[in-house]
Amino acid sequence: MQAALILAILLLAIVVAEWLARNTWLRQVGAALLVILFAAIAANLGIIPSASNAPPLYSGVFHYVAPFAIFVLLLEVDLGRLREAGLPMLAAFVIGSLATAAGTFAGLWVTPLAAQLGDLTPALGGMFTATYTGGSVNFNALALHYEVNAEGVLYAGALAVDNIMTMVWMLVTLLLPRVLGRGSKAPSMAVSPKARAATTGTIDIPGLATLLMLAAAAIWSSEVLAGALDSVGITVPSILILTTIALVLAQLGPVKRIGGAKVIGMLALHLFLAVIGAHAEIAALIGIGDLGLTLLLFVTVLLLVHGGILILCGLFLRDWHVIAIASQANIGGATTAIALAEVFERDDLVIPAILVGSLGMALGTYLGFAVAGFLAA
Repeated sequence: MQAALILAILLLAIVVAEWLARNTWLRQVGAALLVILFAAIAANLGIIPSASNAPPLYSGVFHYVAPFAIFVLLLEVDLGRLREAGLPMLAAFVIGSLATAAGTFAGLWVTPLAAQLGDLTPALGGMFTATYTGGSVNFNALALHYEVNAEGVLYAGALAVDNIMTMVWMLVTLLLPRVLGRGSKAPSMAVSPKARAATTGTIDIPGLATLLMLAAAAIWSSEVLAGALDSVGITVPSILILTTIALVLAQLGPVKRIGGAKVIGMLALHLFLAVIGAHAEIAALIGIGDLGLTLLLFVTVLLLVHGGILILCGLFLRDWHVIAIASQANIGGATTAIALAEVFERDDLVIPAILVGSLGMALGTYLGFAVAGFLAA
């Protein structure tokens, strides 16, 4: 399928989702959740490609569109509010990471996965602990170490389950503040007139060209700097460098006066969410038979334990947006955590989301190996 047609379908999903979120009772659900659902349905019906035959367009969205959205939306972050959310977010993230490890043990205890996997049980337990602490980088680090990637069917099945449940958890965290938010100090998910106005601003050609130029230069610079630092043994995620550049630029008067950044950023963000939805491939899960169902049950138990512990934490914290974003930083990583903060209109949580997401990438592999080692003992 040609990239232009796939892009047209994804954009159509965004248009329909936005219209429904603005004009029907589905405004209580939100456009972001609808975009993910529509794209997932389209992919599983074969209307657009799914994860197993992902076109270059999808990797382009992950590599360019998602960083662009993050950069543009960061230009409006209120730095003065960061102090309020930083420590609670960090605490929730650490608790969520430990809850992921606890969920791994619970999932192996409840399901027959260990009996089906045999000697590969520690590897799979470590892989899912790692990916649901940090992200796919950590997942693949353990897969390579334990040579699970050489087990083609098992690796493909684990990857399919990871993609599906990451999408499902994105939906859960989008709904969590709405369902549990009564009495919370966090604002509602419903689209307010102010938020709606922020996504219908205007921009002229010079402003648009400036935004595109700044974003392209910042993305390039962040990747070059990250590569240069890595070559001398210093690992700094490019997302942190991109964030720093955006925050510096955001303090400049001319940048603050550029109109329409929110509109462009939210469009790019929704396109990124659509591609996340398209990666939830049910056919790949069915293709590995009983093992696929066992893996799905295992990850479901893992996430229920993770979510249950964080919900208990939220009863004391009483800011369900912090809980949802911290959980998403664990399960989906920094980029989806940022997306959640933007959807919630919580500028004060964007930077904490990036920081804990990056912390997850740093710690995920260590925690994964620790769990795998314990299971192998």
